[in-house]
Amino acid sequence: MTQSQAPNPWPRRVGIGLTVLPILMLLMSASMKLSGNPEAVNGFKQMGYPDSALLKIGIVELSVTILYAVPATSVLGAILVTGYLGGAVDVHVRVGDTLGNILTPVILGVLAWAGLYLRDPRLRALLPLKR
Repeated sequence: MTQSQAPNPWPRRVGIGLTVLPILMLLMSASMKLSGNPEAVNGFKQMGYPDSALLKIGIVELSVTILYAVPATSVLGAILVTGYLGGAVDVHVRVGDTLGNILTPVILGVLAWAGLYLRDPRLRALLPLKR
C-alpha cells in the first residue's frame, strides 16, 4: 500500500504572500479615490479626467480588488484586475508618464497572477509550467 503524499504547503503560502501586495496597493489607491484625496484629484486632472470620474473609477477598483481577494471569485477578480491595470498602463503611456509609473501596474498584475497561480492548485493544474 502506497502512502499518499501531503501537498507541499509552500506554494500556497508564497502565493498568499504575493497576493497581499497587489490587494493592499489597490485598496490604498481605491480609498484615495473614494475619499477625494487632493493628491488623487490632482493626479486625475493631470491625466485629463474630470473630477466626476474619480468616484466611479474608485468604485470599480474597489470592486475588482474585492473579487480578487475572495477565494471563491479570485480567478474572475484576477481577470478584472488585469483589465483595470491594463487601463492604468494605457493612461500612463498616453500622458507620457515615467517608465516607473508605467511599469507599476504591470508589476502589480504579474504579482496578482503569480500569487493566484501559487495559491490555487486548480490553476496550476490548468496551466502547468512543466509536464
